[in-house]
Amino acid sequence: MIAAEYQPPRWLRSPHLQSMLASSRVRLRRGEQLLARSGALTRELILDGGDGVRLQAWHSQVPGSTPQGLALLLHGWEGSAESSYMRMTAARMLERGFVVVRLNFRDHGNTHHLNPGIFHSCRIGEVVNAAADVARRFPGLPMVAAGYSLGGNFVLRLALHAPAAGVPLQHVASVCPVLDPAITMDSIERGPVMYDWYFRRKWTGSLRRKRALFPELADCDDSVLKLDIRALTDWLVQRHTDFNTLQDYFDGYSIAGSKLAALQVPADILMAADDPVIPFTTFHDWQLPAHASLQIARWGGHCGFIENLRGDGFSERWVAQQLAAAVAG
Repeated sequence: MIAAEYQPPRWLRSPHLQSMLASSRVRLRRGEQLLARSGALTRELILDGGDGVRLQAWHSQVPGSTPQGLALLLHGWEGSAESSYMRMTAARMLERGFVVVRLNFRDHGNTHHLNPGIFHSCRIGEVVNAAADVARRFPGLPMVAAGYSLGGNFVLRLALHAPAAGVPLQHVASVCPVLDPAITMDSIERGPVMYDWYFRRKWTGSLRRKRALFPELADCDDSVLKLDIRALTDWLVQRHTDFNTLQDYFDGYSIAGSKLAALQVPADILMAADDPVIPFTTFHDWQLPAHASLQIARWGGHCGFIENLRGDGFSERWVAQQLAAAVAG
């Protein structure tokens, strides 16, 4: 473990304030501003997720620039490619000469219409296939990837699967990754009610959009949408996955313990010791290979790491720094 060089002003040292501000309008506007100032042109990509799955992504590149590398960015649960941290990270990577692709997971952003099946966190195969598609579209560029929260979990699993799948991934960065989903669920349920409210509101809204597009999802009725977050997750597992139990599902995307011990792709991980969603205690027994580093910040909340009133973030600059350094060698 390494101490991260993040020192917020005193008024920004509350983990709950950090976590709430992370998805605030201030941050959203800051992300829009930074990406616009980059001068990059952005276009839509529809990527091949395998087995007929289509995933949307947004490709950004500064005209006339000579690309130094290719960066794939993954958002958190019920975030999107347009989330503030995604745009801010894209802007930081563009500053360093990278081509950037921001991926939307299935049913995130405005993509509910692309696939009939409902998103769940064990759909790693389609993300690996989409990453392979991105690599094919931009051959010859050193490929790196980064993710936040659930996206941080996905990017580490992507790195685990990349060599066997032929994805030429050279390095990944992960911010506040979901380590043990069962413990994260407990943390949301036992923590301040705002976290349960935030995630459940976003998820049920997404499920309503999905139901409207695919009427065959009649089992997703209003009584289901009124369930608490654990019961709703159990409904998802029983009706829309091949797992027998909720714990089996959690185990399916857990990266705790020794699950990343065989990781071949170098990785940098940033975690806040005061994260109210992902307890820091779960990181104590984490087994990582020598080419993976874990940096710990005393403050930061859940994917916050905010530095000032403008909403600038340490984590977005940290991601760009780690990935650019990896490509530069």
